[in-house]
Amino acid sequence: MQHTEGDANTSPARVRWAEGLDDPATARLLERDSRAFLHQSLSTPCLSTIAKAEGIWIEDTAGRRFMDFHGNSVHHIGYGHPRLVAALKAQLDGLTFSPRRFTNEVSVELAEQLGGLAPGGLSKVLFTTGGSDANEVALKLARAATGRFKTLSFWDAFHGAGFGASSVGGEATFRSGIAGPLLPGAEHVAPFHCYHCPYGHPGPDSCALACAKMLDYVLGREGDIAAVIAEPMRATPVVPPPGFWAEVRAACDRHGTLLIFDEIPTGLGKTGRMFAFQHDEVQPDIITLGKALGGGILPVAAVLARAELDVAGDFAIGHYTHEKNPVTARAALTTLDIIRDEGLAERADRLGRAAMERLRGLLSIPHVGDVRGRGLMFGVEIVADRDSRTPDPDRAERVFYRCLDQGLSFKISAGNVLTLSPPLTIPEPDLDRALAIVEAAVRAESRAGPGDL
Repeated sequence: MQHTEGDANTSPARVRWAEGLDDPATARLLERDSRAFLHQSLSTPCLSTIAKAEGIWIEDTAGRRFMDFHGNSVHHIGYGHPRLVAALKAQLDGLTFSPRRFTNEVSVELAEQLGGLAPGGLSKVLFTTGGSDANEVALKLARAATGRFKTLSFWDAFHGAGFGASSVGGEATFRSGIAGPLLPGAEHVAPFHCYHCPYGHPGPDSCALACAKMLDYVLGREGDIAAVIAEPMRATPVVPPPGFWAEVRAACDRHGTLLIFDEIPTGLGKTGRMFAFQHDEVQPDIITLGKALGGGILPVAAVLARAELDVAGDFAIGHYTHEKNPVTARAALTTLDIIRDEGLAERADRLGRAAMERLRGLLSIPHVGDVRGRGLMFGVEIVADRDSRTPDPDRAERVFYRCLDQGLSFKISAGNVLTLSPPLTIPEPDLDRALAIVEAAVRAESRAGPGDL
């Protein structure tokens, strides 16, 4: 389990949790982990261990079971889906690797299916081993297609951990601590969801549309930006207001700028549509996919682009060792089949609407600033009080550990947003139970003092 963003190693809630880890085998494995791995924010020290993952559940070495509502966004079809496991075993008995400059049936079939799945003629595909690399490929392709090198993206966005991806991203965690400059030409504007607007706009929707006009302004002033790269829906989560992406698309068209949508956490049915941008009825030029594409077992990502952008044949824009790996391609192909055959996007829409309606009942609590989301990706914002909307990360962390004690694991985003992202296969009784755990923890924390975990 990944511990929460902004979770200080010595925070009282974390210390109390660590003191409860009285299983010797768990303690030994955590100590070995700390000695063996380079330390970094968000994953060091580990919160606990993991011995088993199945369906919506993860189990640690002490035998404690948790519903996983985080999963690093890879577990759309749950852990160890039997159909996927069987497909991978069969593939391992056949072709296991494909050197570059040789192709194979399963990789071509995956590319064809992805190209046919995406709307708007996004029919040309390239595979990578991770989402960060997919975004790097998209940026290279945009440079090759436009002859420009600048990009425009949003502060607070996340697009991966590579130098290029970190440069266009806007999360401080992935930009700090790096000596020297990041990628030149990476311009940023304010995100489309800001309750403390520096320009004094009265509310999030009007502020967001003003931010779209600011993006248009920057594109015009710079005059030579290759691409806008953005998450169509922030995985924190933040849903764009109506009309926002239409304004951005029109601005890109006016200024000859490509629009890249990073669908790595939100794509493949998570928001109730196959792609999150379909909610907003806009058409990007390039999209990137990853995370859940490998079915929660293998790492694979993809870039999908308009056919007219296939202009980089003389350059190596990806050129990955496992670019057409038949095993990872089989994982992705089978995952797409499962999402389609089990109607998981439609299911996410139905369950998500009911879950959001239920969670909105928490808005009666003064320490809940907002409840937002789409499909099976929703968040509860914890604040000091609703009038000021001042984030309350300490209270959010205490809610997290209350839930963890009741067998529910999730992520805290932006320091104070309880981010709940269950598998699309979650049984309805388990979803109801998880929501009840969150509701009880939020209400209990609203009545408790800081030391009453």
